[in-house]
Amino acid sequence: MLKKTLAGRIRRWINRRLPRADRQTFTQKTIFILPTGAGVVFGLLLLIMLVTGINYQNSLIYLLVFLLGALFVAAMHQTHRNLSGLTLALVSAGEGEAGEGVPFRFRITSTTADSLALALSVADEQGRPGAVIEGVHVPAGETRDVTLTLPTARRGYVRPERVRIETRFPFGLLKAWSWLRPVSAGVAYPRPLPAPDTVSTVQETDNNDTPVRVAGQDEADLRPWREGDLTPRVMWKRYARTGQMVVADWQASGGSPHWLDFSAFPGADTELRLSYLAWQVRDRAAKGARFGLTLPGEVIDPDAGNPHALRCLHALAVWGQEKPRDDDAHVHGTRAGVDSAGAGRAA
Repeated sequence: MLKKTLAGRIRRWINRRLPRADRQTFTQKTIFILPTGAGVVFGLLLLIMLVTGINYQNSLIYLLVFLLGALFVAAMHQTHRNLSGLTLALVSAGEGEAGEGVPFRFRITSTTADSLALALSVADEQGRPGAVIEGVHVPAGETRDVTLTLPTARRGYVRPERVRIETRFPFGLLKAWSWLRPVSAGVAYPRPLPAPDTVSTVQETDNNDTPVRVAGQDEADLRPWREGDLTPRVMWKRYARTGQMVVADWQASGGSPHWLDFSAFPGADTELRLSYLAWQVRDRAAKGARFGLTLPGEVIDPDAGNPHALRCLHALAVWGQEKPRDDDAHVHGTRAGVDSAGAGRAA
């Protein structure tokens, strides 16, 4: 409990110093620096050498301790200088398929001095180390573009909580780091799964403008069961009575083949339906076919081409979700204290 409370306070303190933004210039207030493991050992050895020099009154040991100490201080200034004045900006938050990663492109700009041996990293959804890029060098006055692919296992909006930039140059005795907390979010498409043989439950009007739901599913034709048919379509009462497995086929009810329909998969859950539709979108796009997409509360008119397919995949990815917001935003600007004070005076 104490560990969680302390971690929460540290996180809120960092978030106040580094508010969400797609562009961050690192200054003295936003750069953190600490010794590495090698730096701690180096400092302990200097302390032991100093005690030894004091004990034996050895001037050569004094000289070596002071020289190595000055080297440590110089390394500290140089490590901090690698990030001081550096600007890290999110250029574009990309789109990708769930399970394969979403690319985020960043631009690093150095204005004051050369920034050497930079490393960018981002954690995955469970907080474990994810994508890492090391050995980035940015000369003074120049820029470098790098791409981090953020791993994701689920569809929807993808936004890294923090993007860490770090350097241990020149000697690896100290590490200086900071973070960028992006505002923009990428999108992960549903993972496509081969869809069963189904027919849309919508039909087109005469002018092909508005899809209309097909009424009267009791008009379905009956046909023998085929592998891949959905279980809810099997006429189980007839099977129990006659032993023949037949399936209700609504193809004759007028459903349009130009529409990919969310309601065409009875018995499947929401995520499975979206995965089926994602597979159908990619299949139709690969064939160059014309198609439209109907989702509860959203209709995309029939069209063809790669931009139309990407639009449909984006709609499937974000359907039923809201854009991510900052959890700490409600802390600032709240009237909770004012309202409670007013209520106390009224009582």
